[in-house]
Amino acid sequence: MRPPLAGHAAMLAFSGLVAGSFALGAIVAPMVSPVALAALRFALAAAVIAAVALVATGIPASAFRAPWRYALLGGVFAIYFVLMFQGLKTADPVSTAAVFTLTPLMSAGFGRLLLGQRMTGRVAAALAIGAAGALWVIFRADPAALLRFQVGRGEAVFFLGCVAHALYTPLVRRLNRGESALVFPVGTFVGGAVVLAALGWRDVLATDWPALPPVFWAVLAYLAVVASALTLVLLQFAALRLPAARVMAYTYLVPAWVILWQVALGNQPPAPRVAIGVALTAVALLMLLREDAA
Repeated sequence: MRPPLAGHAAMLAFSGLVAGSFALGAIVAPMVSPVALAALRFALAAAVIAAVALVATGIPASAFRAPWRYALLGGVFAIYFVLMFQGLKTADPVSTAAVFTLTPLMSAGFGRLLLGQRMTGRVAAALAIGAAGALWVIFRADPAALLRFQVGRGEAVFFLGCVAHALYTPLVRRLNRGESALVFPVGTFVGGAVVLAALGWRDVLATDWPALPPVFWAVLAYLAVVASALTLVLLQFAALRLPAARVMAYTYLVPAWVILWQVALGNQPPAPRVAIGVALTAVALLMLLREDAA
């Protein structure tokens, strides 16, 4: 498979798997501190992916060059996850996922700043259409609320996390020094776990972990193994093969995936008019794919 096609396939899988973070994360977010939850998630993900990397390819000594890179990348990624869990305490998973779809536009800006990546007119138009669709979902298809710009607190908190996520994507390409898409995330998760432990050790110690229900541990396993370790490998694999804006373009599929997750979990789907915004994000993705094929 050609590198660009492999990158697109990785991000298609990424979009479906990361959507589970919103649907399932909303279940466990009220149970523990966001910092404590993120710290445990990072530690487990680091252990899982390190074990896989050791078996599959080994971890060369050269991967430990300039460890500050991992502290920076892990810290940025940790900000995203902490604010995600904080936002999910009050925000609806679908509208939170819609906020996530604003990251391609921000990622394009960071890609221009850090990597000198330029956008064509088609890419700019696609990002604008996708952002419009995201706003339609965020404001729950209510034009009056959109005009008043009434944003929920959870969505506002998570938006700040998405700024960090958008910065993360071009940083991967900027800071990678030849490490593979399997090895590089090990350092990222270890760096994030160290940062979170340093900042949130009190929250970790204050949490009564044995008292948490089984559903918490089941969701944590998904968040750590699938929605953290696997999706980060897919993201970094794609980030080394596609421009930052097109990597993050696949986030436009996340609201649709979240709706499917919600229905599968027995929740009511959103109002039909919300589907207009989801459809706009799908149009944005198709425009970006056509741009890549051109």
